[in-house]
Amino acid sequence: MKRVWTAVLLVVCCAFVMTGCQSSPEVAPSDLPSWVLMPPEGGISAVGSAKVGPAGMSFAKLEATSNARDEIARTINVKVKNMIKNFTETTGVGDDTTVDKVFTNVSKQVAKVDLTGSQIKNVHLDKANEEIYVLVALQPEAVAGVADAMKQAAVTSYKNDKALWQKFQAKKGQEELDKEIEKEFGGM
Repeated sequence: MKRVWTAVLLVVCCAFVMTGCQSSPEVAPSDLPSWVLMPPEGGISAVGSAKVGPAGMSFAKLEATSNARDEIARTINVKVKNMIKNFTETTGVGDDTTVDKVFTNVSKQVAKVDLTGSQIKNVHLDKANEEIYVLVALQPEAVAGVADAMKQAAVTSYKNDKALWQKFQAKKGQEELDKEIEKEFGGM
């Protein structure tokens, strides 16, 4: 019996020693420039990133630039289609009660914007993670142009055939959603 306790004590001591020798993983401070984590204020800008892979640095830079421009476009103008379904049902009595719950969220986002004047302002290569970061910004003149174009589009879309078509499509979409809700939940 004494040997068993000695063996158990020896195993426990070895476990403590081995655990104590392991170094705790250190969190390395970010070597990323501040503009990667928080793009500069003023104007419209965004950061895109991409892994540098077998296609090379040029391709990764193009992908990161594209991601940044996409972010800018979604900042300026985005169309969102969204449908949420929520269903909860209980069955049974007392301790035998079960709850069935379903939640579905489907979303689609599309942006269409002319980004004339967008330029790469900064590039950073994170060698440790083999990732490239690109800061893209619209020139102040282009930002003013986008604002003017948005104002003009708002003014000219009134009584415009495209605007009427969009209004019709929105109404049709709302009616389809109402039919879907009626089918799913019955008369409320």
